[in-house]
Amino acid sequence: MVGNVKEWCFNSEGTSRFILGGSSSEPKYMYQDPDARPAFDRSEDNGFRLVKYLKPEPLPEAQTSQVSIRLTDYRNAKPVPDSVFRAYQGLYSYDRTPLNALIESVDDTSPQWRRERITFKAAYNNERVTTFLYLPKNVSPPYQTVVHFPGAEALAFHTFTDMDLFCIDFLMKGGRAVMFPLYQGMYDRNTHPTGQGESEFRDEAIQRSKDLRRSLDYLETRPDIDHNRLAYYGFSWGGTEGAISLALESRFKTAVLADGGCDPGSPFPEVNPINFAPHIKIPVLMINGRYDPMRPIVGCQLPFFRLLGTPSSDKRHVLLESGHGLPYTPWFKETLDWLDRYLGRVE
Repeated sequence: MVGNVKEWCFNSEGTSRFILGGSSSEPKYMYQDPDARPAFDRSEDNGFRLVKYLKPEPLPEAQTSQVSIRLTDYRNAKPVPDSVFRAYQGLYSYDRTPLNALIESVDDTSPQWRRERITFKAAYNNERVTTFLYLPKNVSPPYQTVVHFPGAEALAFHTFTDMDLFCIDFLMKGGRAVMFPLYQGMYDRNTHPTGQGESEFRDEAIQRSKDLRRSLDYLETRPDIDHNRLAYYGFSWGGTEGAISLALESRFKTAVLADGGCDPGSPFPEVNPINFAPHIKIPVLMINGRYDPMRPIVGCQLPFFRLLGTPSSDKRHVLLESGHGLPYTPWFKETLDWLDRYLGRVE
């Protein structure tokens, strides 16, 4: 059940116990995602619900047994050789045709930022990409700019609203512009509400990468954007799939991957982030939960971090005492400190 606190459950997962439903201090998508913690975890948003069974019969074994989450283990994974990677790169190439960009609307009601709704021509199928550009009001241009890639809630909800700013508004308040593209398959561009096959997922992952890079093409046309201070910021899904574009794109100066790492599923190799990690050379901050059952430390987080092509002095792996729902305060502080370090402090 969804509530203010997460709900301890009887079922165990390895040495931990499931705690489900999300809490008011976590990203909203956690209401449906699995989470597990050591049984003696006493975080303030952990809770329980009391149940009185109406019949004395014992519960079915399936209700109380251990549950295992099946994920791909990348401890022994070997990325494809450079020759194969170069072949993959060709799948992501696109022609830099005119963007035909339009500012469709402007919302100036927030005291902290101005929001522009912009559309431009996609790199495929004669489609148009919608993006929202948030410009801070407390600093003067040119703005340092962060390009965002959201989590899987962008698949669950079909309309983008300002409620989806829960993990990025701190960036605008801190004086940085944020670009939030609605990538292929997200929000009102989601044309498969009941799921999709692996081939379709591959095709859309390639299109999402092109959407992201076309967004950078658009930012280059704006005199109010500092083109030398661009950062990538993705969490959960965006902290995983974003690795693809980071390996292909040279315009980002740094990246923050929250709740990211290897893809826990089994995507085709041409869209599997593990094959792109060695080709990422920019400074990277990874922020993860120590008890995350969806991106486990040993089988997911550490293999990805180890394979990053970034020099060891410019990559950092922060472990927070949480599951997949990261606590906001340390998450945001680590992100801001990292951006200050590699983009410079905002005056």
